[in-house]
Amino acid sequence: MNIQKITKIVALVLGVLGLIFQVTILSKGDDVIEMDGLAGDFSSVSPMITLAIAILAIVVLITVVSSLASLASNGAKLKKALISIAAFALVVLISFLFSEGVETPLKDGEMLSASGSRWVGTGLRTFYILAVVAVGTMVFSGVKRFFK
Repeated sequence: MNIQKITKIVALVLGVLGLIFQVTILSKGDDVIEMDGLAGDFSSVSPMITLAIAILAIVVLITVVSSLASLASNGAKLKKALISIAAFALVVLISFLFSEGVETPLKDGEMLSASGSRWVGTGLRTFYILAVVAVGTMVFSGVKRFFK
């Protein structure tokens, strides 16, 4: 049995399960499900959520495995990927070094630690740096194309 047949069978089984769960939810009706939810009984929608999580996990796993297999089979792609990962790590490191942490009170009365505050600053600075690089790349590409 080849991989395409297995994939089709798994997709069919998951689709039928999703259909069964959907029919179950629709047959109960919105009001019953809402009242059950207010009482803490989520048994109507829990199977559908579990199925969605399982499908997401399967898709992520397949995507990661196929990406890694593709990288492993092509040295040039692997080199580019490693350079990109290193560049991203450098941006995060620079952002971390320029961030500072201060204990901050939160709205719910909890305290955000200095370390947590520093990581939030790191995330924001990383975002800003990557946004500037992306906009700069688009402008450079547009200017380059304009002069060709």
